[in-house]
Formats: sequence, C-alpha cells, structure tokens
Amino acid sequence: MLNRRILRIKAFKTLYSYAENPTMDLKEARKQLEVSCEATRDLYLLMMALIPALTSEALSRIESARNKFNPTDQERFPNMKFASNALAAALQADPDFQKLLSRKKLSWEQYDVFLRQLYETVRERDYFVSYLNAPGNSLKEDAALFTKIFERELVDDASLEAILEDLSIYWNDDLAYSLTCCCRSLDQMCVTGRWTYPQLFLSDMNGGAGTKLSDSQFVYGLLETAVAGYPRYFQMVSECVPQWDKDRLFTTDVCLIALGLAEQEKFGSGIDVRITINEYVEITKYYSTRKSSSFVNSLLDKLLKEKLTKNI
Repeated sequence: MLNRRILRIKAFKTLYSYAENPTMDLKEARKQLEVSCEATRDLYLLMMALIPALTSEALSRIESARNKFNPTDQERFPNMKFASNALAAALQADPDFQKLLSRKKLSWEQYDVFLRQLYETVRERDYFVSYLNAPGNSLKEDAALFTKIFERELVDDASLEAILEDLSIYWNDDLAYSLTCCCRSLDQMCVTGRWTYPQLFLSDMNGGAGTKLSDSQFVYGLLETAVAGYPRYFQMVSECVPQWDKDRLFTTDVCLIALGLAEQEKFGSGIDVRITINEYVEITKYYSTRKSSSFVNSLLDKLLKEKLTKNI
C-alpha cells in the first residue's frame, strides 16, 4: 500500500520530530514511524467506510420522503439504484472489513452533517445523474461512480479536513494518497467481487517479487541511519555554508539533506544517486520554503559527489 515516496515523507516527518525533540531516542522514533505508517491504512479504511455510510444517507432520505404525509409519485417510487448499490452491500456483508472498523473504532456515525452535505453535493453532479439514469446495475458501474466521488469531491473539502484533523494528527497530508488506494481497491473489487485488506507496504502486496529490498526494510533502515548519523550530517551541512550561523539553518532542509545522505550511506549500492536527490527535492517543494528546493538540491549533490571519493 505505502510506496517509497510516502515512506520517505513519513521518515522525514519522524526525523523532524527527532531533530526538534532532543529527548527522543531511536526506539521512540521507530515507534512513531510505525504508528504513522499504520495510520495511513486506517485512513484508507475510514474512507472505504464512506461508501456504505453515504449509501445509508441516501436510503434514509428516500425513506423519509416516502413517509411524508402526501408524498409525490417520485417520492413514492424513487430511483433506488444508488441506495441499493452493490459496493455498499459487499462491504457491509464483509466480516473482515466490519471487524477491522470495529476494532479500530472507525465510523461515520457522528458525522451526519458531513454526510448530508456530501450527498447533497453529489446528487447534483452530472455524473451522478447519468449514473442514476443509465439502465441496469453492475458492480463496475458502482465502482466508477465512487471513484468519481473520491477523486472529485473529497480532497479539498474543508469539512472533511476538519474531521480528519480532529481524529488523528497522523492524517495530515495523507488523504489524497489514501483515496488513491481506495480507487485501487474498487478496481480490484470489480475483478474479484470482494474486498481485500491491502498489505501495509507496497512491496509486500506482490510477495516481494522483483525486489531485493522490502519497503519495510527500506524505511526503517533509512530512519535508523538518519537518526544515528544526524549530528554528523548536520555538521556536514553547516560546513557547506560557513557564512551562516547554525541557528539560521531550516530544520526541514537539514532533515531532508540528512535523509538523502543516510539513504545513500545505507542503500547506495541499490539506489541511484539521482533518484535520491530528486525524491528529496520533490518533498522539499511541499514541506519547506520556496528557495529550499535549490538549496537541498545543490547541497545533496555536492555532498553525495564527495561520497564518491570518500566515505560519508
């Protein structure tokens, strides 16, 4: 489930916590990374649970309209295609899915206002109207509809962002990736007809075929090397900019450079230097200042070139 880009980001956030908290040791850092990784899969589960929750909201609306004192013909004989979609039925009937939600205490029950707002938005969309009016019913058609909902309605929803922020400090920035994983699960359900709990690390999802280094080995090895070598890496960075006081160095930039150095120190024989530099420069664009990407790029390039002639 978690790919190398996401794992690098999680290692960066953990190393940043370590750099800002001198009392944190390696064991605590590793535990924080472990919790952060699992949290993304929990968010994926919560977003998958939105399928039956939104379906239940639609069914509730239909029943309320039917029970009005003087319902219209449309209210008495509503289009039930969405309210009886096969995806929601499959997830509600899946014992593994329901057990996981219960064990992890993941539910949309207390967020009825958000569900009402989301349903009101979705039902007005052209893609939803086309779905309702299309003849027949199929799991593939239901999956295509929810894929559109995941892709178009949720990423920039302020109400959803507020809910997720209250639920977990680890869900910040993870929504878009979790929704992508949800869409992959919908594609898989179209093929198999049932939901499957994804492995935590992407390399584990194909049994590690074609990889010499698992993603779990990569991210934990990366963090451990970065934490152990952080004072040394910090000194290397400060020596590259002798005109700056150490206090002027952005911790985010130092952590990203430290991770690049740690990655090559630990895995240099299996990961190209340019890949390492490009990955951390890309992360810089989202988590540091406007000028940081060129700073991280130039220093990582300089320090890793020096590594070719001597050990870090």
